[in-house]
Amino acid sequence: MTVRQATTTLWRPTGPKELELVRESGWRAWPPRLLEQPIFYPVLNEDYAIRIARDWNVKHDGAGFVTRFEVESEFLARYPVQRAGGRTLLELWVPAEELDEFNAHIVGEIELVHEFTAAP
Repeated sequence: MTVRQATTTLWRPTGPKELELVRESGWRAWPPRLLEQPIFYPVLNEDYAIRIARDWNVKHDGAGFVTRFEVESEFLARYPVQRAGGRTLLELWVPAEELDEFNAHIVGEIELVHEFTAAP
């Protein structure tokens, strides 16, 4: 009998370039951070992810996307929850140099759940 590891659902607002790299990974991993991106920050709720994708990514990239994925809960315990303003604006801050290890603890595939584009 296989014992299933407990997982935590995370959300990631993203732009088109990062989403294409996730697609190229077979929906299994987040790409390395750029030099100006010292952390990878998944968020803890869908509403917050939607706000970022719709209000920030669309404005800056012409499109915004929300992804959902599962990560082993025991592994995530090393990252304290960060409050990015309001009560429900919660993120995890994963140092860029730990992203490969973080990716190794993703369970299943990264799913695309929302898409937003600029109005014509």
